[in-house]
Amino acid sequence: MDSRPSKRLLVSACLAGTNCTFRGKNNLNDKIKKLVDSGTAIALCPEVLGMLGVPRERIELRGGDGNDILDGKARVISSKGGDFTMRLISGSYKVLDEAKRYGITDAILKSNSPSCGVGRIYDGTFSNNLKNGDGVLTALLKRNGIKVMSEREELYGK
Repeated sequence: MDSRPSKRLLVSACLAGTNCTFRGKNNLNDKIKKLVDSGTAIALCPEVLGMLGVPRERIELRGGDGNDILDGKARVISSKGGDFTMRLISGSYKVLDEAKRYGITDAILKSNSPSCGVGRIYDGTFSNNLKNGDGVLTALLKRNGIKVMSEREELYGK
C-alpha cells in the first residue's frame, strides 16, 4: 500500500531552504520548509534539474514569457549572453514528470523567477525590471492542469 500523503504540493526547492539559487543561496520560507519536512510537499528546482549548476550565471527570458519559451518564440539568455533555453525546458519537464508521478495538483513557486515566476518575471534586460508573464516551469505546469501560486499568495495557509 502507498504510504505517501494523499495530497502533495510541489514547491520551489529554494523556498524549502535548498541552496540552489543562481548565487548558490536559498529563499527559505519557514512555512514551506515545514510542508516539505512533514511530507506534504516535495521540493524541486528546474534549473538544477536542467543542469544549469549552482552557482550559475543569472538567466532571464528574452522575447516573451514561459509560454513563448515553450512555443519556441523566445529564449532563456544568461547575463553573459549564453543560451540556456533547452536546459531550462528540460529541467521543467523533469519537474513535471515528478509532479505527475506524485499526482500533484498544486504548486507554490518562487515569485519573479525565470522558471518559477507566477504572473511576473524579470524582463530579459538584467536591469531588475519586472514584466507580466509566467516562468517556464509555471507555464508548463499550468498547461498540464496544475494550479500554480507564488509563495506570496498564501496557498499553504489555507
